[in-house]
Amino acid sequence: MSAGIRFDGVTVAYGGHVVLDALELTVEAGEFMALLGPSGSGKTTALRSVAGFAAPDRGRVLIGGEDVTDLPPHRRGIGMVVQSYALFPHMKVSANVAFGLKAQRVPSGEIPERVDDALAMTGMESYAHRYPRELSGGQQQRVAIARALAVRPRVLLLDEPLSALDARLRSGMLAELARLHRELPEVTVLYVTHDQVEALTLADRIAVLDRGRLRDCGTPRELYRRPRTKFTASFVGNANLLPVTVGADGVVFAGHRLDVPLPAGAGAVTGATATLCLRPHLLGLGEGRNALPGTVAEVQWRGATHRLLVDVAGHRIKADVRELRETPAPGDQVTLRFAPEDAVLLSAEMTDEADRARGVAPDRTEARGRAEVTRG
Repeated sequence: MSAGIRFDGVTVAYGGHVVLDALELTVEAGEFMALLGPSGSGKTTALRSVAGFAAPDRGRVLIGGEDVTDLPPHRRGIGMVVQSYALFPHMKVSANVAFGLKAQRVPSGEIPERVDDALAMTGMESYAHRYPRELSGGQQQRVAIARALAVRPRVLLLDEPLSALDARLRSGMLAELARLHRELPEVTVLYVTHDQVEALTLADRIAVLDRGRLRDCGTPRELYRRPRTKFTASFVGNANLLPVTVGADGVVFAGHRLDVPLPAGAGAVTGATATLCLRPHLLGLGEGRNALPGTVAEVQWRGATHRLLVDVAGHRIKADVRELRETPAPGDQVTLRFAPEDAVLLSAEMTDEADRARGVAPDRTEARGRAEVTRG
């Protein structure tokens, strides 16, 4: 039976240092949720709190509506895959996959069929009699996933499962994980990664964490096209973040008036400072609306595109443009342009309003977070 996950104000601290700060987040049943953030953001701690390996100092963890905060890991109905695979080197593949079933005391007559099913699901049925040392990194990862799936978990936890693989193997495993999600719609997946490509490729929704706090949550398309915070804009995809002043009918950047739609009811007022988010691939060359003249500082060839780094009034702006007949050289004068609908305006007022509307935890200082945990 499918089961969702609920973080109900979960706070975790180690030695008085808060690593997860009052996390409020719901993962719907059957959903693939990615926890995305830099090292130290609290994403692995959040996953470990679901697994039962990190006890909350405050708050509750619920699976399928049941409070599992005090339950041991083996009673939570979860499967888990860690970065190091954690396969037993002295056991063959089939024995590794069967290990969790035996720990759950599944009848011995059922185990071979369930092992075969799990290996077939991950394309590893022909490797059942090999040892882990006889497998590639990608194959070992598939075995680890098969072992997690064999116990037929309600929830599958994946902690940086692809970080040890090279680019080619990682691409193949991304496709395999996407396929498994399609074929197992009843399994809720919580996937920890610092790699935005993995999150954008696999997740139904992405929760963005930073310094132990939830910064944003939404679909990959929402977070990429319409980020709500500067941190989200900079961490989910590449972004140019430019300081601007809000005008009556647009914004002003370095003396250039730009036609940018102001979000309705967002609290933006004339004269307020804000941040303009421009994705590099949405910038073009040539005159037009929202023109930004500047000097080419660097040109990077990237196959189908060139990345231009252009100095505009002391700000270096990245632009990814398609193959050019005549490539600008450093020192050349160029004009960047963008369509009004491709710009996103961020301000402190807008960010706070969006956070309150979505229940995202406010940005508190680490000292205040530590004090609250101490008082609790």
